[in-house]
Amino acid sequence: MGNQASEQHGVKAMRVWDLPTRLFHWSLALCVVGSFTSVKIGGNAMVWHLGFGYAVFALLAFRLVWGFAGGRWSRFANFLYSPATLLRYLRGEARTDEHLEVGHTPLGSASVFAMLLFLSAQVASGLFADDEIATTGPLNKLVSRATGLLLTGYHKSIGQWVLLGLILLHVAAILVYRLRLRTDLIGPMISGDKALPAGVPASDDDTSTRALAVVLLTVCAAVVAWVVNIIGG
Repeated sequence: MGNQASEQHGVKAMRVWDLPTRLFHWSLALCVVGSFTSVKIGGNAMVWHLGFGYAVFALLAFRLVWGFAGGRWSRFANFLYSPATLLRYLRGEARTDEHLEVGHTPLGSASVFAMLLFLSAQVASGLFADDEIATTGPLNKLVSRATGLLLTGYHKSIGQWVLLGLILLHVAAILVYRLRLRTDLIGPMISGDKALPAGVPASDDDTSTRALAVVLLTVCAAVVAWVVNIIGG
């Protein structure tokens, strides 16, 4: 599967993004769009907003675990860079053995971690939020009214705008890479493969890897259901 490809022009089509990572990426994108859309519609669509929020919760929990158990280039250890590495990358002094352009680059890594961090904060604040109209987060009863309103304010303003800014930066970066650097970032996140020099290690993406992902996602979804229905019930 992911480790095999034909050699062309001195490079190989190598599996970089395993299927679980790709499905996570596009599922998260759809859920975030659905969440933004449903909250703007309001009214009965807020039920969908909550549902999308719970889905994002489960996906983020899965990605946290997959950052340790997933394919090589999906693991945090392979895109958690030091400040020194980031500076060398920006100066164009990266070493060839670092493979900084294979998975997430140092700049891309910073974007990924920022997105995961603020999405987590948005989900967490939403669990405790109360719009004082018709929608209340399942864990709102566990905090004081003042704390609930504080988290609601963050969820509806700062958190939302920061996320929107990060999303726009993400899209802008994809366009810059495509139009100016002639590098396609979307294709590999669909197919999983990149044309890379021989010797670059590939990500595992076999049946056992995918089965593990299914188990982990199921567990994460069960945890979210427990938090929402048992703790918040």
